[in-house]
Amino acid sequence: MSDRETRHQELAERYLPEELLERFRERAAVYDRENSFFHEDLDELRERGYLTLFVPTEFGGPGLTLNEVSRLQQRLATAAPGTALAINMHLMCTGVIRAMFERGDRSLGYVFEEAMAGEIFAFGISEPANDWVLQGSKSKAEPQEDGGYLLSGVKIFTSLSPVWTRLIVHGLDTATAGTDAETLVYGFLERTSEEAAAWGGNGIAVSDQWDVLGMRASHSRATILDGARIRPERVARKIPAGRHPDLLTFAITANFQLLIGSVYAGVARRALDLAAAGMKKRRSAKAGTSHAEVPEARVRLADAHMEFMAVPAQLDAYTRDFDELVDYGSEWPLRLVSARLNASTAARRNAETALICTGGSGFDNGSELSRVYRDATAGLFHPPSADAARPMYAAALLDE
Repeated sequence: MSDRETRHQELAERYLPEELLERFRERAAVYDRENSFFHEDLDELRERGYLTLFVPTEFGGPGLTLNEVSRLQQRLATAAPGTALAINMHLMCTGVIRAMFERGDRSLGYVFEEAMAGEIFAFGISEPANDWVLQGSKSKAEPQEDGGYLLSGVKIFTSLSPVWTRLIVHGLDTATAGTDAETLVYGFLERTSEEAAAWGGNGIAVSDQWDVLGMRASHSRATILDGARIRPERVARKIPAGRHPDLLTFAITANFQLLIGSVYAGVARRALDLAAAGMKKRRSAKAGTSHAEVPEARVRLADAHMEFMAVPAQLDAYTRDFDELVDYGSEWPLRLVSARLNASTAARRNAETALICTGGSGFDNGSELSRVYRDATAGLFHPPSADAARPMYAAALLDE
């Protein structure tokens, strides 16, 4: 085993040992059935220091790389996809600051300090009908005399809704709206743990609507902002609206796409394992043996396995390149989005393959495979969608 693989194995045993994963897997069924948040999982992850994985050693954290965290997230998602997806958003925020530090920008070091102090970060960028995502916003950021902003708008799919205490957000500076110099303001909203428990505070309210198909434990509810205050020292960036490269948005894109892809790679891996286990248990009256010995079933599973192997390989390559500061320039988005789309596609296809391989037992709502299938469908809703991404890939080959 290579030194790198030995390191991954050691980290898996330290942060996500098998007995912990089994507890998560058992609770995942309960969270899904009851539509409840993963409080117990969160407590155990915090106790193990999982929420500080990206924090550099100089701030008291373990200083893991994106490659290492990606592998851990794949492992966590094999047991509890909803937990992994939601924790991703905290890890993404700290991973963004880590990426900026490694590229010479140390302006947001307070994020590390607060993560070590127990604050929980979340991602509040997605908005209804805003396919600009990072390059535009329907939220209004009203400038204040002290340099802060009051933010009003709706952010959707805000994972960790019951517990987050810090939320990265963006909005259009109203002083620039309608001009040729429209500016997006990025910053962090603050909410105390008491306010989180009460679903409000600081002009922040959380929707009570959350009865979705999959990833139910994540409680990625909509967040309604009405004059939510971004303090002056929490304003992270002011960026021209539209296609303007910036280190913050690059770091967000990289961590978001690769860590989301990691979760769905874990879901895809678990679907294969469930398919294999189901084939061994399922009997064929015609063949007089288990489906594990039926050639057609073996071929179906083999094809899914072969296609899946490219997914973790792609994530492994791109996370290492990102850690090693490889400069792909304008080709980075092609790599990042591809990795996430391929992983989410593999999760859906493998979950369907597993249902076919296991037969009717997987169709029961009490089956883990039924939940995995529904969790995999959530991959359709992370930006950008395949339809939104296709023009980028076509342009890379066809346009000047």
